[in-house]
Amino acid sequence: MKIGFLINPIAGMGGRVGLKGTDGVFHEALDRGAVPIAHERAKEAIDRYKKLISIHIQNHCADNTEACGDIEWLTCADNMGYHVLHAAGLDELCKNSIKVVYEPQVQGFPKTSAEDTKMACRQFLVDGVDLVLFCGGDGTARDVYSVVHDNVLMFGIPSGVKMHSGVFAIHAGAVGDVLVEYLNGDLEAADGEILDLDEDRYRAGEWNIRLFGVAKTLHEPTRIQCGKQMVETVSEDEIKEDIADFIEEEMEENQDLMYILGSGSTVMAVEKHLGIDGTLLGIDAVYEHELIGKDLNENELLDLLREHPKAHLILSPIGAQGFILGRGNLQLSPNVIKQIGLDNIVVISTPAKLADIKVLRVDTNDREVDNMFYDKGWFMVKVGYRQMKLKKISV
Repeated sequence: MKIGFLINPIAGMGGRVGLKGTDGVFHEALDRGAVPIAHERAKEAIDRYKKLISIHIQNHCADNTEACGDIEWLTCADNMGYHVLHAAGLDELCKNSIKVVYEPQVQGFPKTSAEDTKMACRQFLVDGVDLVLFCGGDGTARDVYSVVHDNVLMFGIPSGVKMHSGVFAIHAGAVGDVLVEYLNGDLEAADGEILDLDEDRYRAGEWNIRLFGVAKTLHEPTRIQCGKQMVETVSEDEIKEDIADFIEEEMEENQDLMYILGSGSTVMAVEKHLGIDGTLLGIDAVYEHELIGKDLNENELLDLLREHPKAHLILSPIGAQGFILGRGNLQLSPNVIKQIGLDNIVVISTPAKLADIKVLRVDTNDREVDNMFYDKGWFMVKVGYRQMKLKKISV
């Protein structure tokens, strides 16, 4: 078995600083104080895999039989893959090896580019990999797909701002579980949509999503997300108005609260109903029916929470996937969530969207915060005027 492994080192850096992506704005992200997150995501995934496969080897491969598998990891130099695999000690496992097959054209962070991703994937194909495991977001998935198409399996460690494609694990830790099941022959291939947004138009508040193609990925419905729903029915507009009426009444009853409004068309309907000139794809803040913060980043949100510590956060899940945190709203960081508190999070959704969502999901890149949600277990989702439905939170 050959696995091609690569990391997009800058994936997701623009999220917490409010840039809604990192494509073409890396230096602006740095100026705003962005820090790399992809390596931590990749490390979490590979460490989990190492732990599980070590147990498998201990239980089944004590006599060094071929039951433990012969895995050759083909990767890129330095921070595009090798550092994470080597630090995890995969080359110390029975019949596992690491081989660097591609070096970035320009050495050193953050000089890697989309072209490096594509050239690495071309080399993976030449070397005959069975699976390309990549760490990044929808842009990275698009770059990988542009080379491998449906010729080999591709599977993503989520680390971007936008992750609507159906080839990502629900969180980094789930990658290890899926890989072990795949190597054990317990998973089959499935189609996964490769979707991406035009980031320039996205930053301008315009939703322009495109289907690039259908890749081959792994089928594991509890740990791999499906593609985002791209179409909503016109009839749902009236339901969004009903939800907005409900939220407006609550705001009237709680005028001492600041309301932080998440992204998406359902939350945007609330803003329009209130006469608020907010952002479709950013994070806004309202106090006493006035917009006091628009398209906020993590630090701006924390500043506002120091000024207005009593706050409610209004979120809407991504259609089909069910994520309320960790996809497209990285500004709502673990620190922001801790300041707000889980009991002050309000989830809204139209009934049609919620019907296609099996469970609500979070992926904050902070296991302590994620576990707070899982321990809570359920959210009461507002689905109309004074209508609510209980929805489970799950990994």
